[in-house]
Amino acid sequence: MSEIVISGYYGFGNAGDEAMLAAMIEVLTELASDIKITVLSGNPEDTRRRHGVAAIYRLNYPEIARTLSRSQLLISGGGSLLQDVTSERSLYYYLSIMMLAKKLGTPVMLYAQGIGPVRGTLARSAMRYIGNMVDLITVRDEGSLAELKRLRVVKPPIHVTADPVLAMHQVDKQIGRRILQKAGVEGTAPLIGISVREWKDWKHYKQALVEVADQLAVEFGAKIVFLPMQWPEDCSVSKKMAIRTKKQSIVLDEEYTTSELLSLVGNFNVLIGIRLHALIFAAVMHVPMVGISYDPKIDRFLESLGECHVGTLQNIDSQMLVEKVRQLWPTSTGMNPSKAKQSAQLRDKAFQNAELALELISQRKCGKA
Repeated sequence: MSEIVISGYYGFGNAGDEAMLAAMIEVLTELASDIKITVLSGNPEDTRRRHGVAAIYRLNYPEIARTLSRSQLLISGGGSLLQDVTSERSLYYYLSIMMLAKKLGTPVMLYAQGIGPVRGTLARSAMRYIGNMVDLITVRDEGSLAELKRLRVVKPPIHVTADPVLAMHQVDKQIGRRILQKAGVEGTAPLIGISVREWKDWKHYKQALVEVADQLAVEFGAKIVFLPMQWPEDCSVSKKMAIRTKKQSIVLDEEYTTSELLSLVGNFNVLIGIRLHALIFAAVMHVPMVGISYDPKIDRFLESLGECHVGTLQNIDSQMLVEKVRQLWPTSTGMNPSKAKQSAQLRDKAFQNAELALELISQRKCGKA
């Protein structure tokens, strides 16, 4: 039996990060049913309950060291962990876990990371030093590969794959229908999902989305459903926007599992998203999407599907957004065939992350690496 430790932003109620963890566990155990996974979590009890794996507190360094010393691999995985835009402190935390593993002789893999931006001089030096120590890197987009090159992280093998969540199987839409009915969404009207987040207390994009929600509700006879991805933080901004819409809109304000969120998204005719993993869920469930950018990771993901964002939080224009939804609407019963093919290709790339991780363990056991 192989033991793997997974480090990331888990146990904090972020649906995207929890989905990445669920996807990693799903694919790794599908490929190797006898592996033991231990997750470093901000809320170990929640992680054990939610994902059915062992978990230890992410700052309990003595226990982390004991676990790493008997493990065959540390996965630093999923999401934009290695950047210093939202938090410089978190960058050093993830690097410290990687350094600890290497000191203990445990191989380290960066798993489908979204790298950067890394701006600080010290942060870039730390990334270059520790990044060149790791054994294997997979990144989820070409932009992350370019960032590694700028940081001069060149020693480990590097593969461009895709976000782990894209490897997940589609789920039954009936799960989401029951949640929607419980929330008061009845009938056969089209559903337009909106996933928003608070960002620097900016107001323009919120006003634009309220205007768009009202216009789409009238034009398509649609019901507007706000889907928070970071619980409970996104609930607050969603409710403030829902109150301002002229047509009644619904806020799904409970904390949902990854399967429930996927199923909910699968019931939408179109999804308008600021949160990256709302857009990724739409890709998994073959739902047409419109992305609004606040971070390069949004641009990079949409580019992987041959798309581009409709605007940024600073310059989003309500009429341009409405026009984009109009363009998608004729195919809103599902993703068009070319986009579905691209999603399938991304799924294969996402699956490759786990294959490479297990191959690394196998090579180590055989003494080939």
